[in-house]
Amino acid sequence: MLSFEQVTKTFNDGDQEIEAVKPSTLRVERGELVAILGPSGSGKSTFLTMAGALQTPTSGKIHINGTEITSLNQKQLSQLRMKEVGFILQTSNLVPFLTVKQQFKLLRKEKKEVLSENELATMLDSLGLSSVTHKLPNQISGGQKQRVAIIKALYTNPSLILADEPTASLDTDNAMKVIEILRTETKKRNKACIIVTHDERLTSYCDQVFYLKDGALTR
Repeated sequence: MLSFEQVTKTFNDGDQEIEAVKPSTLRVERGELVAILGPSGSGKSTFLTMAGALQTPTSGKIHINGTEITSLNQKQLSQLRMKEVGFILQTSNLVPFLTVKQQFKLLRKEKKEVLSENELATMLDSLGLSSVTHKLPNQISGGQKQRVAIIKALYTNPSLILADEPTASLDTDNAMKVIEILRTETKKRNKACIIVTHDERLTSYCDQVFYLKDGALTR
């Protein structure tokens, strides 16, 4: 579903060249939940944005669902992200003037292949959000916003789910519910899911665990 072949990413900082991601090879199959752990500044977010076709690598090749994304133009990358990738970011990124229910209605207009109303209701209920569906983002807590954002990423039925610290603002109970949902959806719907996190509690739910330190990826 996703493969990195000797992928690197470097940035220029003045007259210095910073190697944010050193040559990395990774393969994630459908039905796999993968964790990438590492300290702040290790290159995890850069790795994730390249996996989601938001940044292009300096060298190497990236394939998503059989398509080599490093050769695509910006319009093609945008179309691929819409079709194939679901992002769960640290910031909830909800539309401020839409209720929770309306957030999903908007997504349904943009993409037809979404979860059924029953599946959405079940997911909202499992994360304790049934009572806030008619509220605006500024009327719910930070943890509730994050849980809504997680369901939004799953709602569009993407092939690849990329999660950046998805449990950072959640208590233990809700963090475990979130990782259970991610694992269940990954297995049941035959998706690939990558989580970058500091939270080692999540690793027992994952099929593969990698560590990223100073840009170097190791199993």
